[in-house]
Amino acid sequence: MQVDVVMPKMGESIQEGKILRWTKKPGDKVQKDETILEISTDKVDSEIPSPASGVLTKILVQEQETVEVGTVIAKIETDASAATVETEISEPATSEAKKEEHEGARERQETAEKAPARGRDGQRFYSPLVRTIAKKEGIALSELDHIAGTGAGGRVTKHDILAYIDARSIRRPAVQAPAWLAAIQPVDAKELAKKYPPPRYTIVQMDNVQQKMAEHMVRSVHVSPHVAAISECDVTRIVEFRNKHAERFEKQEGFKLTYTHFFLHAVVEALKEFPLMNSSVEGDKIILKNFINLGMAVASPSGLIVPNIKNAEEKNFLGLARAVNDVATRTRSRKLTPDDIQGGTFTVTNYGVFGNIIGTPIINQPQVGILGIGAITKRPVVITDAEGADMIAIRSMVYLTLTFDHRIIDGELGGKFLSKVVSNIEQYDVEKAF
Repeated sequence: MQVDVVMPKMGESIQEGKILRWTKKPGDKVQKDETILEISTDKVDSEIPSPASGVLTKILVQEQETVEVGTVIAKIETDASAATVETEISEPATSEAKKEEHEGARERQETAEKAPARGRDGQRFYSPLVRTIAKKEGIALSELDHIAGTGAGGRVTKHDILAYIDARSIRRPAVQAPAWLAAIQPVDAKELAKKYPPPRYTIVQMDNVQQKMAEHMVRSVHVSPHVAAISECDVTRIVEFRNKHAERFEKQEGFKLTYTHFFLHAVVEALKEFPLMNSSVEGDKIILKNFINLGMAVASPSGLIVPNIKNAEEKNFLGLARAVNDVATRTRSRKLTPDDIQGGTFTVTNYGVFGNIIGTPIINQPQVGILGIGAITKRPVVITDAEGADMIAIRSMVYLTLTFDHRIIDGELGGKFLSKVVSNIEQYDVEKAF
């Protein structure tokens, strides 16, 4: 029996995926749940298991191609004796074939009689992917209604709308892309090699995660006016508590107690008091989030990823620590899903693990703030004793940096929020931690 391997739906808002690598080739035997390919959706690279045991007989979609969710990308024959292997992977269309395809599609747009699919309310149905493309290209719903669809029931497919856009571009002058996009546009490797010839230079292609990170960071700086505030924080009590209870905690929970657990809990409590820090901006509207999905930057084999802990406001210290360990473990073992990195409302990044004492992190859009944690170091500081006298003592100190979106967060609010985080840490009731 032939079993279809389809591009899986990895999250509610995910409508397409990019095939990074096939781990099996036509003719290979596969076991159910054995990894047969790797795909990329948004910022997550995921390993996809085989839906059945048998022989991989045909690969329909090449590596580096992007297709819609639900598209059949390969075939598996569960009856090995009946397997007929097609050893050649489907070749991408040549430029000439693509041109003919678009020409044909353009003719269909102009001559075909419309037979559009309709919903129960009489409105024409469009898939989320088609709507996304239309929005990006500035195609209004009324304009969509005039595109002839070649899909089932006359539905407009991805290929229909792309062909329509190609045809429209001939009639309309191209819209100039934002200037900031130029910083992340692909460049011709051969032309670049002329400018930077080997062996004096080595040109390295960005991988998928690096490309997406570059785009995300450039867009963030373009969208949000960044302002940073820095405060120092005395973490001596937390350091002493951790040193005293680390072994007991690890035996009890099965993972290490880290300073990050205390910082994240302190941030969650501060966000409850300053809800504007847990918001986003849409045009001239502020979207307040009545939940806290706390993002945490994690270094993974494929680069820096920011998964988030859902509904962190509902968790006590121990629950938050368990969630942090779960997310960090799945990030490093590449077991995250796209939902794990979507919907974050505020982010914390700990560059102190690399020995850096101060940093100015970039906001993770569409959030309005990010907290950076520096390295904890011992140094002499002036403190006041119980009788009010000043004295010099050796304390464990850390610098905390808050980067915030100056469109809606002013210096007063940003300063108060950061001071609250510092206060939560310095006055942390460590005995109630667990």
